[in-house]
Amino acid sequence: MPADEHAQRRIQGQQGGPAQQALPGLRAPDELAPRLGALLGRGALLLGRVPSRAHGRTMTRPALRRLVLVLGDQLDAASAAFDGFDAATDAVWMAEVADESTHVWSGQPRIALFLAAMRHFAHGLRELGLPLHYTSLDDPDAPPTLAAALGRDIARLAPDELVLVRPGDWRVLQALQAVASEHAVPLTLLEDRHFFSTPARFEAHARGRKQLRMEYFYREMRREHGVLMAADGVSPEGGQWNFDADNREAFGRDGPQGLPAPPAFEPDAITREVIALVRQRFADHPGRLDTFAWPVTREHALRALRCFVDERLPQFGRWQDALWPQQPWLWHSLLSAALNLKLLDPREVVAATEAAWREGRVPLAAAEGFIRQVLGWREYVRGIYWTRMPGYAALNALEAHEDLPAWYWTGATHMACLRDAIGQTLQHGYAHHIQRLMVTGLFALMYGVHPQQVHAWYLAMYVDAVEWVELPNTLGMSQYADGGLMASKPYVATGKYIQRMSPHCKGCRYDPAQRTGETACPFTTLYWDFLMKHETALAGNPRMALQVKNLVRLDDTQKKAILARAAAVRSGEVA
Repeated sequence: MPADEHAQRRIQGQQGGPAQQALPGLRAPDELAPRLGALLGRGALLLGRVPSRAHGRTMTRPALRRLVLVLGDQLDAASAAFDGFDAATDAVWMAEVADESTHVWSGQPRIALFLAAMRHFAHGLRELGLPLHYTSLDDPDAPPTLAAALGRDIARLAPDELVLVRPGDWRVLQALQAVASEHAVPLTLLEDRHFFSTPARFEAHARGRKQLRMEYFYREMRREHGVLMAADGVSPEGGQWNFDADNREAFGRDGPQGLPAPPAFEPDAITREVIALVRQRFADHPGRLDTFAWPVTREHALRALRCFVDERLPQFGRWQDALWPQQPWLWHSLLSAALNLKLLDPREVVAATEAAWREGRVPLAAAEGFIRQVLGWREYVRGIYWTRMPGYAALNALEAHEDLPAWYWTGATHMACLRDAIGQTLQHGYAHHIQRLMVTGLFALMYGVHPQQVHAWYLAMYVDAVEWVELPNTLGMSQYADGGLMASKPYVATGKYIQRMSPHCKGCRYDPAQRTGETACPFTTLYWDFLMKHETALAGNPRMALQVKNLVRLDDTQKKAILARAAAVRSGEVA
């Protein structure tokens, strides 16, 4: 099939056409599908037949056949968990529990997003009269953990079977499997067809390879799914797979021009109720909710997708690595949270992006750069997570053991770039990928923070953080804690990188050109300290050899001064 026909079939799903065209191989819609789809915004939903019965009719339910578990990041009306769902014998189970907000010190925007999206999804189910057992966080007898909530309801409902799509968190999967085993109830674990790939597919890709690199997996995904492929089905459009070199520009001295306003979704009654609950229940958690406007429904998410493709995708590629003070959104998609909650399907996101290029509305470099994030990185990190857990979470290849600076939770630092990135994170629960990798992540890496503390911070602070995607990006890509499994080298740089990509340094008390002295930029100091500390290990890395060789320019006096300044940074004297 020609690539443009692939794109057309995918985009039909996003525009409300038959869902089976956008999601090939899934079950055909049936009697329940149009109604549930209309309520949840899916269009044609993929569910089995539900016998007709009057709304609100009181009847004695037969024994519960299947209890379908729906977690906070599984708000997918086309989920495999609903295949064959029969409202006469099956029920849906959802639970809000405190532990999911406290096992890491979750920021208020992240908590509010998950709870608001869950409650809207549950509202759609209730409107249809689907049997739903929902535990709210503010219920007087709400159990503290998912395991406790499920155990209570198994005892109360006595289901014959539990049905669960693979969660996004190893910890959650282990807990729910343990509860099912304890109560001797079979738990059917289904693969999550939201994704293009599966852990088994990734395992097949990884088998026999001496090293893993996202680029090669991405090319396989492009070929398999016919994305941005030339008419021959073998060659990439534009004659190359990767347009990254075209997507690294910095803004000029006047900064970004003509920025479109991001889509904002005014909180409705359900979301306002959640915001009040979070402010009261989690008052001591970091972050603020006064500007909360994230998409919390399928309808919101589709609108956000259209806004991105129409208004920001054309400039996304060119400026995707750029930074600018007090501009958190720039031309980024802001779709990752909706994708990770499953309010959007990645196929429709990729299809809409490819269609915009084929229609001549966006440059190929912009379309390819964004598709690489969704079809490439997103699928790749999930494969890393599920094929390497649980051991992956404990990796610490660089033997980093420093505590995360306390100001990561407040933004109270004199370093302008970090103050800006952390400030917007507290405000919105968001920072774009360069801020995460090359500002907050870069500093933590060179500072030597224990990678599990960095992981806990990222998981807590960002609205799009689910462990399957956050953990490999943090431990692997950002902190190099996996020793090179995810990334071919540690991403380290002096403050001059930030100076080149943004004007932050102009208003900062620290000078990125100085590595020692009272005005030395902590990034620059820690960069040289990092190279000295790991010189032996890094010298054997071809991509780091040149940087390591630059250490010969330093005499003993300079090295001692760098070590002293680095110690002052780590002690908190310089912050």
